[in-house]
Amino acid sequence: MRSFVLSLSSILFAIPLVHAQTEVRIGSASPLSGPGAHLGKDIENGARMAVDELNAKGIVIGGKKIAWVLQPEDDGSDPKMGTAVAQKLVDAGVAAVVGHLNSGTTVPASKLYASAGIPQISPAATTPLYTRQGYKTAFRVVANDQLIGRALARQAIGTLKARRIAVIDDRTAFGQGLADEFARAVKAAGGAAIVSRQFTHDKATDFSAILTQIRAQRPDLIFYGGMDAVAGPMLKQMKALGLQARLVAGDGVCSEKLPELAGDALGEDKVLCAVAGGVDQAGEAAFAAFGERYRQRYGYPLQTYAPYAYDAVMVFAAAMQAAQSTAPAGFLPALAKVRHEGVTGPIAFDARGDLRDAALTLYTYRKGKKTRLQVLRAQ
Repeated sequence: MRSFVLSLSSILFAIPLVHAQTEVRIGSASPLSGPGAHLGKDIENGARMAVDELNAKGIVIGGKKIAWVLQPEDDGSDPKMGTAVAQKLVDAGVAAVVGHLNSGTTVPASKLYASAGIPQISPAATTPLYTRQGYKTAFRVVANDQLIGRALARQAIGTLKARRIAVIDDRTAFGQGLADEFARAVKAAGGAAIVSRQFTHDKATDFSAILTQIRAQRPDLIFYGGMDAVAGPMLKQMKALGLQARLVAGDGVCSEKLPELAGDALGEDKVLCAVAGGVDQAGEAAFAAFGERYRQRYGYPLQTYAPYAYDAVMVFAAAMQAAQSTAPAGFLPALAKVRHEGVTGPIAFDARGDLRDAALTLYTYRKGKKTRLQVLRAQ
């Protein structure tokens, strides 16, 4: 009997020590229902790809092997749902949050995350207000509306030679904010006039009244602040009314689904839009490889925001590894100082939580396909 015990003890001591495992829950908040569901699902998909890759790596932090878990929640692009989702994630004890998509949900939700000390990275929200509230927990991996508005105004006047511009927004925090920045930049640049300023809402389907008013002003360009679910039908009605003006918009419109939503009204080079991010030539291969992995996994191309959601999760992981802590209070200082080479380019944050040296990518649509034109550094 004694010899059996000794043998068993020898066997046990010969087995390598296995790291204890701890769960790290990452929240994902975006619209998974409603008109913006395809964009919100894009965020969830990108975040899930990152979580799965992290689990495959077997990362150890603070002596414990990490089991990464994604908790996706549907905010419906609604501010009230957004705060309810934020509270749910706080109560679930998430270590960090990727989200939200819309500026109108991101801003009110950010207060709850800040109160709980939970870091938040938005892969999409562009309103300057988000990072100007003084919250140390608020970050983003895309350019803000001021930078996008200025860049699109320069393109409208300098490249497209627009002289008579109409502006429409959907009265959301994102749509109105971007339209305001664009109009302000047009006026500051000079050489073009805002001949009409109209508004709709983010669930509208009939634009005949505002487009008829705009047509009377003979614009050569229409700027729209809003999302693709509205821009598609708007393009159809522009065509029906004989409005030949080009449409310029931000990243809410700049999706792979716009050709489906606009049909034959999309035209050739009729739409110019900007995504609030982008990679230079050196990063093109990695970005393209990510897109192919996404397509193989989900069976359809990424929309817009999946790479930014993916990078947001990876940035959280990099900060946790640098701090050797998965507790929000432990890795938050490292997050503010992080330097990470993502699939969307180099990621580092300024004192407010905005992306340093943010890029913009200009797109148009040709033969029904989203076509990249150029990458700009925001100025």
